[in-house]
Amino acid sequence: MIPTLDMSRITEIATPSPTINPAQTTPVQERAARNAPTRQNSTPRHLLSLDALTPAEMTRLLAAAARLKLARQHEPTMAPFAPLAGRTVALLFEKPSLRTRVSFEVAARELGGGSLYLAPQEVGLGKREAVRDVAQVLSSYVHAIVVRTFSHAILTEFAAHSAVPVINGLTDAHHPCQGLADMLTIGEVFGATQGRTLAYVGDGNNVAHSLLQAALYAGMRVHIATPAGYAPDPAIVAAALAAAPMGASLTVTTNPTEAVTGADVVYTDVWASMGQEAEAEQRRAIFAAYQVNAALMAHAAPHAIALHPLPAHRGEEIADDVLDGPQAQVWAQAENRLHVQKAALLWLLAPDALA
Repeated sequence: MIPTLDMSRITEIATPSPTINPAQTTPVQERAARNAPTRQNSTPRHLLSLDALTPAEMTRLLAAAARLKLARQHEPTMAPFAPLAGRTVALLFEKPSLRTRVSFEVAARELGGGSLYLAPQEVGLGKREAVRDVAQVLSSYVHAIVVRTFSHAILTEFAAHSAVPVINGLTDAHHPCQGLADMLTIGEVFGATQGRTLAYVGDGNNVAHSLLQAALYAGMRVHIATPAGYAPDPAIVAAALAAAPMGASLTVTTNPTEAVTGADVVYTDVWASMGQEAEAEQRRAIFAAYQVNAALMAHAAPHAIALHPLPAHRGEEIADDVLDGPQAQVWAQAENRLHVQKAALLWLLAPDALA
């Protein structure tokens, strides 16, 4: 018999907000304080990249996500759990989305809150209206904002003028929610991430940045194989290594076979991201030797799993025999976006619900 889960006992994963000294408040703090008690009463904390978390905080957030997932599976036995009742999460998207939009909308609803989707043509972020103006107006209406945009600089400017927490739903530089879902998935399969080897094959893009940050924080050995000139941003790599615990390591190579040999996890992503469509044909030629297929997977450990953040370009960065094969964990990986984003919303909006 499955025991009833008490979600009120999830370990707290947030540090209480400091008390404001009214004489030292910023405009953002002042607007946030005017919205109290239903909103933050100090400068809000954001999730713009995994730099926002320490390795220990990431571990606690993933533990909360696992508990939230288990609770959802046994929902009929659970007491009502609505820590976001009366709160609204806005989704401000300049890029199309399936997983990010649906998982955040469902997450807000299942936590007792509401969601509001804003399409690019409705806002014109930085075009019809200045980024800072949109941030100040929107954050006076809602309790958290998920921004999915192109330039990471737009996201950081938006967060600087928002009175409520801002979550990165994807930028050209980072995709933190995906990185968290990846670690939850790997932990579910292997029981722990510490000491495991992850090989990423493909473009050193936003997904690669958040993946290497998350994997290093989780104590993994990370191997990245990209064509020359397509490696991850050295500054992001250096920051992730500096924050990583003992035992974590990173190797960057141009040889996919070398990266994958003996790996527990083989990961890839599209060769041309949104906004790079004009480069797609050129990139297909450059990345042709970096396809994750059965021949490449044969160099990984026998128990290795294959991951992809989706959407996949079948026959390009990943072959059908891998994506549809027994080693693929991409569907569990996609589902886990929901659970880590629930945990992130609670971490930012209702930390007491995690105590």
